[in-house]
Amino acid sequence: MGVHNGARRRGRNEGSIYKDEAKGRWYGAISLGYGPDGKTWRRHKVSGRTRAEVAEKLRQLQAERDSGVQPEHAYTVQRAVDDWLAEGLDGRSARTVRLNHDVLQLVTAVIGGIELRKLTAHDVRRALVQVAAANSSRTVTLTHNALTRALRHAEASRHVAHNVAALVDTPKGQPGRPSKALTAGQAAAVLKAAEDSRLSAYLVLCLMTGIRTEEARALRWDHVDLDAASIAVWRSVRLGGPTSSRCAARR
Repeated sequence: MGVHNGARRRGRNEGSIYKDEAKGRWYGAISLGYGPDGKTWRRHKVSGRTRAEVAEKLRQLQAERDSGVQPEHAYTVQRAVDDWLAEGLDGRSARTVRLNHDVLQLVTAVIGGIELRKLTAHDVRRALVQVAAANSSRTVTLTHNALTRALRHAEASRHVAHNVAALVDTPKGQPGRPSKALTAGQAAAVLKAAEDSRLSAYLVLCLMTGIRTEEARALRWDHVDLDAASIAVWRSVRLGGPTSSRCAARR
C-alpha cells in the first residue's frame, strides 16, 4: 500500500508514518496501550496531506498518551455533556438538572458533534457568541459555567488533557427585560391611595423594605423591632438544606 518513512526500527509505543501513493495522502498510527478491558491493544490512526501535518498530529497524540489521557474514538462534546448530566450532578434537584440540560442544549446544538480532543477555545467562543445573540447575559453565563463543569468532568475522567472552555471569556448577552419597579412618584401615589385601606401597613412595609409578598404575609408583631427599625425575614428552605442562615434581617 505504501512505504514506511524512516529506516530505523521503531519501538512498540512509537508512532509510524507512511504515504499511500495511490491516494496521495500521508498516514500515521500510534499505540495507545490496552483498552478498558485490559486485553485489547489500541492504535489510533491519523491522516493528512503532508508528512509534517501527520507528524504534528502524532505528537499531540503522544503528548496525550504520556499525560495519562485515554482518548476514546468519537468521544464528542455531546457525549461529555451527557456523561456529566448523568454522573456529575448527584444530589442536585431535578430542577437543577433540567436547567443545566436546557442551557447546555444551546451550545451542543453548535459544537456537540465535535470530537472532544479536537475541541478548541475558538469553537467554544463561537458557540457562546451564538448563544449570546439570542439570550440574556445570565443565560450565557449559566451556559458557559455548565459547559466548563461538564468538560472538567471529562478531564477528570481522562477523556481530554485540557478544559478549553475555562480559557474563554463569557460574552455579553442581550439586555434583560425593562425594570417593572415603581418610580418614587408612583410609589407615593400608591401609598396615598391606600391610606384608608386595611392593606395600608402591608403596602408601606413592602415598599419601604423591598421584602417579597410571601415574606411579608408570614410576619407577626414579634418579628418587628421598631426601636432598631428592623424586621426578621424567614426565607424558604431549598431542597437538601437551608441557605446560609434560616433568617435574615433587612433594614
